[in-house]
Amino acid sequence: MDEAMLVRIVRMHFKQEKIEDFKKMFEETYSRIRNFDGCRFLELYQDEEDATVFYTISKWDHPDRLETYRNSDLFRDTWAITKTYFSSPPLAYSLNKQVNDSTNPF
Repeated sequence: MDEAMLVRIVRMHFKQEKIEDFKKMFEETYSRIRNFDGCRFLELYQDEEDATVFYTISKWDHPDRLETYRNSDLFRDTWAITKTYFSSPPLAYSLNKQVNDSTNPF
């Protein structure tokens, strides 16, 4: 197992009237984020019980790669807009895998 691999989960709670704006922006920036050096995986999820809550799950080669992304113009520009859509502060978690299931590509 690659101990440097990092999974990042970000929980975001949006204003109802900004959900479609966020989804459109995510769709427009998805490929640039996903193809950022060190990003191995990126998906967006919507909470089943609360349609104003979304999660991004990304997988990074190394914590330094995530930090490089977080210091990039792409992140700064996207986040500057995204954070105006929030109804409450986001929660972010950085996780290191502890069990390796070789049948699971995630």
